[in-house]
Order: sequence, then C-alpha cells, then structure tokens
Amino acid sequence: MNRKTKRTSGSKKTGNNKMTVRSEREHDLHLFKQMWRIRQFEEKAAELYGKMKIRGFLHLYIGEEAVATGVTEVLTGDDNMVATYREHGYALLRGIPSGSVMAEMYGKKEGCCLGRGGSMHLFDVNARLFGGNAIVGGGLPVAVGLALADKMQGNDRITCCIFGDGAVAEGEFHESMNLASLWELPVLFICENNLYAMGTAIRFTHAVTDLASRAVAYNVQSSFVDGMDVIAVEEAVRKAAGVVRKERVPYFLECRTYRFRAHSMFDSDRYRSKDEIEEWKKRDPVETFREFLLKNKHADKKDINKIEKEVSGEIEEAVSFAESGTWEPIEDLTKYVYSEKGVK
Repeated sequence: MNRKTKRTSGSKKTGNNKMTVRSEREHDLHLFKQMWRIRQFEEKAAELYGKMKIRGFLHLYIGEEAVATGVTEVLTGDDNMVATYREHGYALLRGIPSGSVMAEMYGKKEGCCLGRGGSMHLFDVNARLFGGNAIVGGGLPVAVGLALADKMQGNDRITCCIFGDGAVAEGEFHESMNLASLWELPVLFICENNLYAMGTAIRFTHAVTDLASRAVAYNVQSSFVDGMDVIAVEEAVRKAAGVVRKERVPYFLECRTYRFRAHSMFDSDRYRSKDEIEEWKKRDPVETFREFLLKNKHADKKDINKIEKEVSGEIEEAVSFAESGTWEPIEDLTKYVYSEKGVK
C-alpha cells in the first residue's frame, strides 16, 4: 500500500453536490472507520446467526471491505447503486442506519424493507440503493434500466452496478454490457472477483480468467485493481467513475479480492484449503490499512481505539434496536403481495 500518485480522495460530493474536503489524515481515518464498521457489523451478524436471531440466508463480506469502502467513497448520494446479496456493507456506507439494516435482518417491521426482504434484499430509495438481489447477475439488467431512464430524462447521475465473478458467466452480464455499450449508458460495472463465485474456483468456470478483458468484446473501457487495498480501489473507482460521468458511457472495473468466510452460513467451504485462506488473511484489508496508518503516523493507538469504541457503540445500538423491534402481525401476511385498488 503506497501513495506514489497525487491523492485526490480527500474530497467527496454529496447528493446536493456540495463538496466536503478532508485532510489526507482525516480521510484515511475515515476510510479505516468505514471498513471497521463493515467488519464489526458482519462479525456481529455471524454471532447473531449462530444464536438464531437472524434466519434464512446470510452472506458475509468479511475480507472484501476495501471494495465497498473505496466504491462508496467516490459515488455521490444522488448516484444509483445496485448490489448483490452480499450487500450489508454497501447499505451501511450508502447511509442506511445500521439499526434499520439489522432490524431488516431480524425480520422486524423497523427494517429498511419492513422486515420482508432480509439479508439479501436490502433496499432504500432514499439512499438510492436498489437492491440487494438474490439472483446471480440479476442486478445487471436493473442497472441498465436505471441508466437508460436517467439518460432519457436528462439526469446527470451515474449507476454503479456491483456483481461477482460468478455473474460474469451469466447471460445477463453479456446482454447488459452489450446494451449499455450500444445505448451509451452511464453505468459503472464493478466486478468483485473473489475467485470462487458460490463455490467453484474461477479457473474451472471461466476460459479467460482476466475478467476485465471481457469488456473489449463490447467496446467498453476497462481496468482492474487490487481489491485488498482501499486506497488503490478508491483511486481506480474515481478514475472509472470520471470516465462514466464525463463521456456518459459504461466502464468495467474488476476488483480482485477474497472473502475470508464461506459463501454463506450454509456453505461447508470444502472447495479451498485452509492454508490458502490463511495466506490471503495476511493481506487483510482492514489490518494492513491499520498498520499503514500507524506506520505513516496518520493515526496512533488512541485514534484507533476511539474509532473502535465508536463503532462498537453503533453496533450495540443496532442490535438493541432490532431486538426491541416489532413483528408484523399475521393478518398482514398478504399485504403488498397483490395490488389493491386505491392503495397509494
């Protein structure tokens, strides 16, 4: 992790296009806090799943925090985002309150989707997070549709679409890339390549494992980045998003990363060795960035402890909020299933 190039990441546009400016040190502490928030939220979710507080499917993001942090730091609050079912981190960093996310995972009415979506279907129109999508590759055509609507309406926002390496083998990927290119749509396609999709090594599913090179077939600009380095991810996304904003065309960015946990809580994770996982953990994006901050004197132990304490408090409050939430009454079971005349 280094800074050989001039940093431009200390500023961020919000939804109202106001620019917030941070010093390099402040920005780095902010990045660390965002990654730590994701890590601690996910660790708590795993714990609560073991206690059967969270049911159904649960896909953890542990190990990939640098990608979500780098991506969301570049986007404005007005941009669209479409994510996968491994989207808790994106929801948090897009501004959905952690209590609302946790309550949704509990299945409580106070959740961002009234408890009806759960872990895989987080959605919030105010945060412009349009899923959370349980279908592999299912978010790609949604992103194309959002970008087409913005183009037809003359909006200047961009749409960021997150998907995994497994989705690149799906038909939706090829159709969406092709249409985005043909129609010149402002879509930033970001592939989180964690090498295993749901449970099969990429070398067994892709004849060409350099996924960024696939974009050539659709006349789309592309690049790849080390997805374990938050600084590198942020700078790569800033460059890619800049192309999409200025030229109003799609761009494909491959973030090469690794998940430390199994695909889901139901996954026995027998398709890779423990030695391989431990080797990747040496590149833990959170811990290596912590070491970077301390080594370069952008933080001391007091700064780190303060962040950890703040995040710990946030997570505790989120759990308390979910625990005290209310269950939807049984008589509402069919509510929102069928359209009702007069419902607004």
